[in-house]
This record gives sequence, structure tokens and C-alpha cells, in this order.
Amino acid sequence: MYSAAKNIIRKIFPQKFLFENEILFRKSLYPFYRGNNCECNICRSRLKHFIRLDNGNLLCPVCGSLPRSRRLFKILNENYLNTGLSVLDFSPSRAIFRALKNRKDIQYFPTDYENEFLADYHFDITKIDSEPERFDLILCYHILEHIENDAAAINELYRVLKKNGTALIQTPFKAGDIYENFEIKSPEERLKHFGQEDHVRIYSVEGLTERLRKAGFQTEIKVFEKDDYQGFSPLETIIICKK
Repeated sequence: MYSAAKNIIRKIFPQKFLFENEILFRKSLYPFYRGNNCECNICRSRLKHFIRLDNGNLLCPVCGSLPRSRRLFKILNENYLNTGLSVLDFSPSRAIFRALKNRKDIQYFPTDYENEFLADYHFDITKIDSEPERFDLILCYHILEHIENDAAAINELYRVLKKNGTALIQTPFKAGDIYENFEIKSPEERLKHFGQEDHVRIYSVEGLTERLRKAGFQTEIKVFEKDDYQGFSPLETIIICKK
């Protein structure tokens, strides 16, 4: 039902309109999913179940959040979102964008370079239009695997992060070494080699950690367990970077 309804709506309305009015559409789905078996920690909807996507991810039918967004929101609220904090968020999930945009106690800077996400800024991550040491917290989730010059991007993250600030970084990960080949250009080949049409590499946790440390970051690798009630994925890995 969910996939069929989504495809029909996409054919009728432009993407920008859907993004801006997503909650209105999704609220109409809530009666079909209301229950007590699980709960989305972003929109606080109690559900019979999350929607299982083809890739195995559990989607909240009410706010559209994925497991990584719900986990990030939990981590932010438990550890980082203090009054007055300045937060730089690259290509935020729409659920996170709405939740943080509404907060009056923090300075929130959502950015998306290619205008594919809801955002107020359009920073190039390899050349961020900001003075040094501007942000207390940087959220860089599933971004670096899209960037050919990731060294420049990582250096920029370090430059604009305040001393004693934190950057939370996540990408898809694989075992072994980083796999990248810049001769692979076509979307079809990138899908075959890197798992998505617009990815340019697959990181290993150790490989990305080494590149982050080379830029000056102190790093901590955290691996989180599955939680069926909140729809968290098993063995989710986040690299916590300090300056």
C-alpha cells in the first residue's frame, strides 16, 4: 500500500512541493499504522510497525525517518543539543531538518549544495563559505562517499569546527580497505562498484578514521546495537570526531 500510494503522489506533485508538505500527506497514513509495538523518537508516533523498505531499512510512515536519522536524533538529544549551540548539518534528512529547525535554543545551519534536500544554505563542503571555528557541532551523514576530493572536505570540516567541538560522521562502510577508482564515472558503473549511482568510493571504518586523523581530528568509533521498538539497525557505526 505504501509504495503504491507514494508512486501515485510522486506522479501528481513536484518534488519540492512534496518535501515542503510531506507531513500533511503522511498524516493521512497514520491511522493505518497506529499501534503500540514500536515508536518513532522523532515524531513520537506509536506504531504497529515501521515500513520495511526493499533495502531492509525501517521507515516511519508518519515523518519518513530512517533508522540512522532516529539514532542520530537520540544521540543529539542525549549528548549534544545544548542551549546556544551552532549546528552545521549537511544534506539533512527531512525529519531531522524539521525537528531541529523548530528549536529556538540552537543556531541551526542546514545546507545542501545541489538543492536536493530541505536546506537554508548551499555550502560546498570542499570550500565552506564560513570563517574558521564557526560551529560547535557538525553533522556529516552519508556525504563524504559522494565527494571525489574528500581530503579537501575533511580539512574544511576541521577548519570550521570550533576548538573542543564535535563532528559526527557516518558513511556506508565495508570490511578491509577503502575502495575507490576515479576512472569509474557512469552512474551504472558506480552503482555496480560502489552501491549507488552517485557514490565515488566505499570507505572502511579504519580507512576513513585514518583520513580524519590526518586532518587533525581525534576520533572515537562507536558501534550501536539493534532496537526493534525504535527501529534502529544493528551494528550501526558512527565516527565521533573532536577538535
